[in-house]
Amino acid sequence: MGQEGMGYNNGKGGGGGLPMTAPRPRGASPLSSHHHHHRSRKIHRTFNNVKITVLCGLVTILVLRGTIGLNLSLPSQPTDADALAGAKAVEDIDRILREIRSDSGPDDDDAGDLGGYNATALNGTAAAAAYAEAVGRYALGPKISDWDGQRRRWLAQNTGFPATVPGGKPRILLVTGSQPGPCDNPLGDHYLLKTTKNKIDYCRLHGIEIVHNLAHLDTELAGYWAKLPLLRRLMLSHPEVEWIWWMDSDALFTDMAFELPLSRYDGHNLIIHGYQDLLFEKHSWIALNTGSFLFRNCQWSLDLLDAWAPMGPKGFIRDEAGKILTANLKGRPAFEADDQSALIYLLLSQKEKWMEKVFIENSYYLHGFWAGLVDKYEDMMENHHPGLGDERWPFVTHFVGCKPCGSYGDYPVERCLKSMERAFNFADNQVLRLYGFGHKGLESPKIKRIRNQTTKPIDDKENLDVKSKISTTS
Repeated sequence: MGQEGMGYNNGKGGGGGLPMTAPRPRGASPLSSHHHHHRSRKIHRTFNNVKITVLCGLVTILVLRGTIGLNLSLPSQPTDADALAGAKAVEDIDRILREIRSDSGPDDDDAGDLGGYNATALNGTAAAAAYAEAVGRYALGPKISDWDGQRRRWLAQNTGFPATVPGGKPRILLVTGSQPGPCDNPLGDHYLLKTTKNKIDYCRLHGIEIVHNLAHLDTELAGYWAKLPLLRRLMLSHPEVEWIWWMDSDALFTDMAFELPLSRYDGHNLIIHGYQDLLFEKHSWIALNTGSFLFRNCQWSLDLLDAWAPMGPKGFIRDEAGKILTANLKGRPAFEADDQSALIYLLLSQKEKWMEKVFIENSYYLHGFWAGLVDKYEDMMENHHPGLGDERWPFVTHFVGCKPCGSYGDYPVERCLKSMERAFNFADNQVLRLYGFGHKGLESPKIKRIRNQTTKPIDDKENLDVKSKISTTS
């Protein structure tokens, strides 16, 4: 998916893919690349490619000499001198490879360090200074300091793209994403399709736009950090959107009637599921969950992204930042920096700067851990109804620790896939009931008719009200 393909229809677009947004007026702030920086990267990569070409030539000569011989008069068995020369060539090859790896630019897929710093060679104050310098050299994009004013002017000039939707509710853009290639486990692609379908259903019912991203917009912020450059680009490309809502690909809506209580968040710019005591008293690394959260489209959010991202570049920075996070957050294992731990650390270390605009939500399940929910769905259907959003009928069920698309995970893949099937069908029943159908069971993809057709469907109030029509009763 290209960056310019995310957005809203301006009335001129055709079919296929997501419609385009309105043209950006003069004075708006799209991200632009650092031309000089990119040119130097290209020159650096070209130089490395020349090294690799020379190396390949050396390897070819060595292989030919060791097999068929460069001179037909040479004996079939190599002499001691040949063996020593071959060993020396292998040593040279290894040295050149190490040199090339150490010189790799930050765009290289296997770059292990950033800015030429070797983590194993640094210690004490030297390591701290190197880390600080490397972090200072990274940015999501050009610094923007007047986004609120730019956005306000844009909205005034483009009245066809208001920041509200019919009914006066703020415009929301739900954002999710997945890897650009196929899953290691073929079943993972099937369940990725189901989770995407689930999000589309919820957005369709509640008038929310959706973007599913497959592109790596910043190769340095791969993995769980990939959401940060994406969120920034979408904010700047869609000034008509009031809230950007990130949701992980392994999270499903399981209460299709529940709506975000946005009026509760007046004066706040980040809405995230978590617990105040775990954050401020215990400094727990799971005090917040970044699998589902909302950003208001404003200058404050851009500033937070700018402050959040510098721990994310892969290699030296991410490894060193991981040590800082593990040392300061309770219960965190020793591994490279992740976006969730980095946000928690940022909010703890700069509480006065950020927390006034952060709303920590736990009155409903903006994030609900799957292991404690999926086996209770039958009890929920028997005793409760959609629209509650809490432990009685969870708004979101998030499969943390499951890696259905990968080859590893914290839980057995069979358990994860079975649980995801139950969660999907639990949510899908709430949609299928609109059309008179339902799944035969929460573990079955097969459906059955639950309501007879009528010649006067519009007379049924269930078809006029979302919360009435999404029901567990037939």
